[in-house]
Amino acid sequence: MFKVEDFQGYGKEHFEQYVASATSMQHGLQAIASAYGDYTKKSFEDTKSFVEKLSGVKSLDKAVEAQTDFARSAYESFVAESHKIAGLYSDLAKQAFKPVETIVSKFTPAAS
Repeated sequence: MFKVEDFQGYGKEHFEQYVASATSMQHGLQAIASAYGDYTKKSFEDTKSFVEKLSGVKSLDKAVEAQTDFARSAYESFVAESHKIAGLYSDLAKQAFKPVETIVSKFTPAAS
């Protein structure tokens, strides 16, 4: 027999899962935004440092060397930060689908 209390409990459980999911999504998005901000700040500071270094160079060879070093370090930094941010997006996706997995597991018959 269908009980109203069961239905209310079921609704309350889903609401709590939704709130938990929304909270974890918010934290994940904040972490991603913070990572982008940190990378932008670091990139700006590195570029500023490079321009200052380049302005003090007296020969073409030293200018090419400084530019090559800057390009190498900028590329390595970009790749490292891209991997870090991709990991944050992956974690966010896992957190977003966790409530769905919980709900589906309740309606999926267990394999025997």
